[in-house]
Amino acid sequence: MSAMEAVCDGEEPEVVTEACLLSEFSERGEARALINNLPDIHHDTVSREATIEKFVVIMDRYQEQPHLLDPHLEWMLNMLLEMIRNEKSPPLMVHLCFKFLYIISKVRGYKIFMQLFPHEVSDVQPVLDLLCRQDPKDTETWETRYILLLWLSMTCLIPFDLSRLDGHLSTDPGLNRESTMDRILAVAKSFLRVSDKSRDAASVLVSKFVTRPDVKQKRLGDFLDWCLTTISQTSEVTMEGTVTLDGALQSLAQLFKHGKRDDFLQYAPTVLQCLNQKRIAESNQATLRKLGVKVVQRLGLTFLKPRLAKWRYQRGSRSLAVNLAQSSVTESVEATKLDLESVSQEEDYDIPEEVENIIEQLLVGLKDKETIVRWSSAKGIGRVTGRLPKQLADDVVESVLECFSFQETDNAWHGGCLALAELGRRGLLLPSRLSDVVPLIIKALTYDEKRGACSLGSNVRDAACYVCWAFARAYEPNELKPYVNQIASALVIATVFDRNITCRKAASVNILSPQGTFPHGIDILTAADYFTVGNLNNCYLTISVYIAGFEEYTKPLIDHLVAMKVNHWDGVIRELATKGLHNLTIQAPEYMANTVLPQLLPMATGMDLHRRHGAILACAEITHALYELATQNNSWVTDFLSSDTIEGLKNIHQKVCRISLLGFGGELMRPAVCCLIEKLSLSKMPFKADPVITGWQWLIDDSLKNLHLFSSGARRGIQDAALSALAALCLQYYQVEPGVADVEMQDQLVSQYLLALESPEVLTRCGCALALGSLPPFMILGKLQKIFPGLQAACKVVQKAASLTEARRDAATAMSQVCVAVGVCAQGSPDRVLCESNIRPVYEALLGCMNDYSTDSRGDVGAWVRAAAMSSLMDVTLLVVASAPELLSSDLVQRMMCCLAQQAAEKIDRYRAHAGTVFLRMLHSTDPAVPHIPHREELLSIFPLICENVRYSSQSLFEYLKGIQQDATVLQQFGDTLLRIFRDNLRNDRVSVPLLKMVDQILANGCFDLFASEESHPFCVELLAICKEEIKKSKDVQKLLSCIAVFCGMVQFKGDVREKVLVQLLMLLCHPFPVIRKTTASQVYEMLLTYDDVVDDDQVLTDVMASLSDTNWESDIATVRTHRNQLCDWLGVPRPILVTKTSPQ
Repeated sequence: MSAMEAVCDGEEPEVVTEACLLSEFSERGEARALINNLPDIHHDTVSREATIEKFVVIMDRYQEQPHLLDPHLEWMLNMLLEMIRNEKSPPLMVHLCFKFLYIISKVRGYKIFMQLFPHEVSDVQPVLDLLCRQDPKDTETWETRYILLLWLSMTCLIPFDLSRLDGHLSTDPGLNRESTMDRILAVAKSFLRVSDKSRDAASVLVSKFVTRPDVKQKRLGDFLDWCLTTISQTSEVTMEGTVTLDGALQSLAQLFKHGKRDDFLQYAPTVLQCLNQKRIAESNQATLRKLGVKVVQRLGLTFLKPRLAKWRYQRGSRSLAVNLAQSSVTESVEATKLDLESVSQEEDYDIPEEVENIIEQLLVGLKDKETIVRWSSAKGIGRVTGRLPKQLADDVVESVLECFSFQETDNAWHGGCLALAELGRRGLLLPSRLSDVVPLIIKALTYDEKRGACSLGSNVRDAACYVCWAFARAYEPNELKPYVNQIASALVIATVFDRNITCRKAASVNILSPQGTFPHGIDILTAADYFTVGNLNNCYLTISVYIAGFEEYTKPLIDHLVAMKVNHWDGVIRELATKGLHNLTIQAPEYMANTVLPQLLPMATGMDLHRRHGAILACAEITHALYELATQNNSWVTDFLSSDTIEGLKNIHQKVCRISLLGFGGELMRPAVCCLIEKLSLSKMPFKADPVITGWQWLIDDSLKNLHLFSSGARRGIQDAALSALAALCLQYYQVEPGVADVEMQDQLVSQYLLALESPEVLTRCGCALALGSLPPFMILGKLQKIFPGLQAACKVVQKAASLTEARRDAATAMSQVCVAVGVCAQGSPDRVLCESNIRPVYEALLGCMNDYSTDSRGDVGAWVRAAAMSSLMDVTLLVVASAPELLSSDLVQRMMCCLAQQAAEKIDRYRAHAGTVFLRMLHSTDPAVPHIPHREELLSIFPLICENVRYSSQSLFEYLKGIQQDATVLQQFGDTLLRIFRDNLRNDRVSVPLLKMVDQILANGCFDLFASEESHPFCVELLAICKEEIKKSKDVQKLLSCIAVFCGMVQFKGDVREKVLVQLLMLLCHPFPVIRKTTASQVYEMLLTYDDVVDDDQVLTDVMASLSDTNWESDIATVRTHRNQLCDWLGVPRPILVTKTSPQ
């Protein structure tokens, strides 16, 4: 059952119960313990930071449900204030307590939290004194200043004249002490200039303090003068100036918000004039522009009398009891409206001329480049408009609608949407205006403007969804009824077709409007809920088809794809749109054939590249969808299409070729036209023997032979599209009768592709090799004796053609495709099927590819060929086994399995995994089984079907070596084999470096403990000699690092070997490469910790370890050599002698 169905059935939806997991402040005990421990841990930095982190984690869990903290705020506040008020508390602990208070206020919000502070008369002076002692420049204690300012804001609310706190100050003129009022104002002004968050708290203090009756009488004018002087004389060029302006503007905004209109009305014109002269709206700082808008809107509310406009639109009652009393809804609503009218009679009074200036500034703010400014302006428009007469308010609405001009930027559209939402929420957008507003909102729901490599408009579409949400809750259903189908279609389109996931989710939220007027809202929401619309492919290809099943949405969905998405700037969206049209065709086939295709055909040959690309793909997909529908009804696709449409489809290729098939246009057009060729061929269009087929074939061949002319990112797409088109074209138009090829075209295609396999251009070889593999069986029959030798030659590694790696890879792939296409017959003709006389060359070519270890600047590129050969061997082998297993000789199978086993031990993970997968597939093939696999039973016991042998190969090796620890003969055989492989591949980095790493792991796992017990065992001596030879004069850092690890592991061997190993390591401590010296010292240090019998004397061991760890081994060689020689003396090893090169006489 869906969440929405559960709601309708009166049950709690599961989604809701999972979303609100927190029901109470469950960590209160832990929070209490952390606060209690503050006196014990405040002096320890580590403990202090850990405690703060734990408390932050606890509090942050309640960011979305802060009300759960309300029952516990008081005891947390009291505990912390008690510590703060304790005279014995050191300053560090006091600051820590204030930090905890700030964390709590951040989660719960300062407006709620500050109300809990004690605000007795006795608290004013202590809080003020403590605040005055703070250093405003101390960056570590800003939380203390922030909380103290909030606390002082609350203490300022005491209902006594502040002069009473000054005692005998007024009667004793000899004292020069400041009054409390002046001290608080001075503190507020000083903190309005700081750069930390205490500036925000200072503005709160100003709003509470200056609006007191006694203070505003004596200091309001002076403070406003100070603010205006500060604003006028401060420049925003410097950071300090920006901070000062921020504080002054914040304090003005707070004052005009919280102060009484009668007190501030006389100052409003002066403040507005100052702001106009300062031109805050032109500032480069978004924060200043936002604060400027805030102050301006508050000035507007000051100029206008506070009242509830009776002309505003009211939906229902504000009383929940009235709304729930369904039996008397109408009467209650009418009574409420009458009551409101009696309370709020509109008075005729002159609107101050400053209001026009204010509204103009707010309208300009709607077009600001920053969202925070636009949002603040929108709220200001809503607030000010609510106090205007009906006619003037309508003028404001008209001005807001001008933001939706095509000449305006996305910023203006976004600001306009926010303003409309605010006006609608407040009932200030009358229903008579909906006919003007709804079309603009529908446009905003699809607003998308390309800028460079990205697009603008996702914020506009998101805001348009917010407008729909606001309107659904602001108007009665009958008011929206004329527009509901338009809005519903636009929202559904945004839900399934918007490129931005945020917009899709925002639109889906609106589907089930509160009124229930959304057509099929519950059904659609079930399929397109908040989570399912997260997958874009699912939206375009699945959800849209379901929604299009409702008649109201079928044509709007299709029309939107054709008008807005087929020509979208994003190629992914264009391709998804065309696939979506394919899936939607079944819902309206006649509409697609008679209306949509005629619209797309001119677009497919137009000049706009993106529109042309999308239209061609759309024509291809729709035509193929119509063919599939016709096939189900035992008819032809031509029954759906008019003759003009068929002719238009045929002419697309010719017209596009005239425009451009090269450059960036070609990268888009070639795959698109190839897709069109494929789909028209699959749709069996009546073009047989038509000249257009020759043009299609030329385009396919030209694309495959000229891949090198296009960018690397586009080549794969062009190649794949051309190959798919070739297969479909041959299948439909090159058969004389079923299974019989047009001989002329067969000879032409096979010969030209075989000839291209000898091209010097590697990508031409790739394309034509795969083209041979893509040909249908009837096009290959009779040509195998030409095709196989051509592909086999292309698979061979030629010394002069080392760069043809991709061609060898694709030739190996094509060979298996040809084999699969023609099939197997043991006694068949070698020119028609895979048979006894041609199977061995196929296997020889593929097995030869398994030994391709070509490398270039890209690394082991031969791995591409080996991977393709493995896949091809598997395909061919399973094909032969299924039809004629007798064709597989034992030597071929043995070589194949050995090659796969070798590849399963390679060093590149993905190729090793691929080899293991192929090996297991061969081994476990049972229908029928692959014959002649050596040691099949043993292999099956080692590698059961579920065994992941590739991932755990090293683990299996160590387990095997542990099992032969006590068998000296078998262990000696293993060691001899290891040394032989090492010796045979000396200085072959592809083998030697991984081998060194493996030997290091074997030594570290104690697999040669049996050899270690014997002094100077032959295995150890030989291994040391080969390692020395391998790194002789080597500059390969990876090889040297691997050998250092092996040397350190060989220290476990006793006798002369240990001494020789130490000599090698000490020589490496003076290697020319600093990284080698440093790594050697580190590895030797770890070696001495691991093998404690290397140095017998504890004091010597201590000195050696200290020297290894304290010496800077990256310093110059002369310094390092001194420390190295000292180590030689301590370890009893002869000092290495520097050999000087002598020039020949």
